[in-house]
Amino acid sequence: MDTTRPTTQERGSELPPSPQTPSSPPAALPAPPSSLPAGSMPSSEDGSAEHRAGRARRGAGGPLGFIVDPAVDARRRRDLRRMRLVATGLLVFAAVVYVLTRGHDGGLLGFVNAGAEASMVGACADWFAVTALFRHPLGLPIPHTALIPRKKEMIGRSLEEFVSENFMREDIIRERVLDAEPTRRAAEWALVPGHAKRLVDEVATVTVHALHRIPDEDVRAVIEHALLPRLAQEPVSSLAGGLLDQVVRDEAHVGLVDLALDEMRVWLVDNEDLFESLITQRAPAWVPDAVNDLVARKIHVEALKWLADIRNDPRHDVRVALDKLLVDLAHDLQHDPVTQAKAERLKERLLSHPQVADTAMSLWASLRAVVISALEDEQGPVRSRAVKEVTALAERLLADAALRDRIDRRICDATVYAVERYGTELTRVISDTVDRWDGKETAERVELQVGRDLQFIRINGTLVGGLIGMLIHAVSILLPS
Repeated sequence: MDTTRPTTQERGSELPPSPQTPSSPPAALPAPPSSLPAGSMPSSEDGSAEHRAGRARRGAGGPLGFIVDPAVDARRRRDLRRMRLVATGLLVFAAVVYVLTRGHDGGLLGFVNAGAEASMVGACADWFAVTALFRHPLGLPIPHTALIPRKKEMIGRSLEEFVSENFMREDIIRERVLDAEPTRRAAEWALVPGHAKRLVDEVATVTVHALHRIPDEDVRAVIEHALLPRLAQEPVSSLAGGLLDQVVRDEAHVGLVDLALDEMRVWLVDNEDLFESLITQRAPAWVPDAVNDLVARKIHVEALKWLADIRNDPRHDVRVALDKLLVDLAHDLQHDPVTQAKAERLKERLLSHPQVADTAMSLWASLRAVVISALEDEQGPVRSRAVKEVTALAERLLADAALRDRIDRRICDATVYAVERYGTELTRVISDTVDRWDGKETAERVELQVGRDLQFIRINGTLVGGLIGMLIHAVSILLPS
């Protein structure tokens, strides 16, 4: 009674390409990653080796993108064939019993005959139901049969809606994330000996690779065609004025002024003869040299005292005057059109200079070289400090439950935002992928996956049908004629 046709794999031939893409070679999906021990993080080399090994174990992908494992498929095909034989054997057995007991309506054989007849009906009905999922029974185009090949698009959309309605909901996402306690688990993982260093090493390796792969031509293009034109178009006078005003208010410039005073004092001490020579060269010719030398030394001494007074007195007149000058400049940059126009012209002259791009590239090259050199040193201070910071952060997270809760809530918010913004695109992958599948081949693959379990429907239908048949026969005997 079983009229199912062998799959293309059973015939030993290659699967035909999907009719939607007849000329393009199929792309095999990568094998899923193997399970890892708790607390382990595979390196890039280990991951590549594992990926290649998984692909070798699983074999090539099918034309629809299915992962095809010949050994697993062969086992499933044997199990499906075995269960089909069991279900069909029960049907044949019921038919034989029915034929042998036909005409014996009374006594025990009457019950057996009625049960066998009902078993055949149940077996045939369930065979039709199971077969109609994947193909037309007996090859007849009966309506509402071959459901999977004909309505795979509707099935894909239903799966998409099911996932969206039952998995992409904010309350479910928040519950799952909070139950997982990602912050606590990450902190515990980082405190396992060697894990913090491994994390830092992986991040450093990825960062170094990324910096090496950034072409200088692309960086120059970004600077010349995006950064500099944008800076040229954007007015900076108000921004510079506001920044300068805040710097003065916070007294952030005091350290720079102190540094300049210290450097000036050092220069005067180290270049006393040069300073006095500059003074005497500008003295009148009729003044005696002795007087010039005396005046020059006096000016040098007074200059050192003057710098020391400024350096030691936070409210010195020079400091106050400088602060007033900076405050006035900050105000003019924000509110005076003349000052703003001068600042913009200065900015345009600076940005239009051809050396600006070259200088920016030199700074980028130097910064990249310094960062790469620091990250490549496995025993260097950068990696060592990073390991200490990761460990300290993990210890703090384990000790501070409130901080963990705040971070977990932020993770929830980020996850919910990502799902709300991109969830539709994620679930649409289901329907789009199903739409690209070939209907017949999809039915064959699905049957190979679940067909063995569906044969139990046929077996149960045969057995339950027989029991119901005997029950109906008993009721018919008990009821008066």
